[in-house]
Amino acid sequence: MELADKAVGFLLSAISLSIFTYYTFWVIVLPFVESDHFIHRYFLPQEYAILIPVFAGIALLSFLSVFVGYVMLKSKKKSA
Repeated sequence: MELADKAVGFLLSAISLSIFTYYTFWVIVLPFVESDHFIHRYFLPQEYAILIPVFAGIALLSFLSVFVGYVMLKSKKKSA
């Protein structure tokens, strides 16, 4: 089981590092590259660099709010 945990941890770290590298290159480096360069084909338009994290944050906050509300209602029913 310990080996499986290490493998999952490594996989999650690799995915996180890949996303961070992609996003950093997209937001910081790409605006300085000419717009007709071939590298622009591998990235979404710049507007999405803001929209995707905003919507992900809203989804995360919504999920956390629903989860906390569910736990509070569940604990209230146990005490009553």
